[in-house]
Amino acid sequence: MLPELPDRNEMGRYVALGQIGMEMVAPIVAGLVADHYLGWTPWGMIAGAVLGLVGGFVHLVHLLNKMDTKGPSQSNQESR
Repeated sequence: MLPELPDRNEMGRYVALGQIGMEMVAPIVAGLVADHYLGWTPWGMIAGAVLGLVGGFVHLVHLLNKMDTKGPSQSNQESR
């Protein structure tokens, strides 16, 4: 038998969390590339890390506030 697939809302949350993770990692990689090609070592990576962490945390707080305003009663009704 095939395993039961998670509902769309749950998958959307997983995708949003994965996107936040990528938002935190991508600027660091871009900073490393800038360091390599422009010779800014280590300032590109430091700037990328700060940018990625701030942007990721802002997006995470926004997502958590959005999930909090829905409330548990509404999310249970949507999954039925």
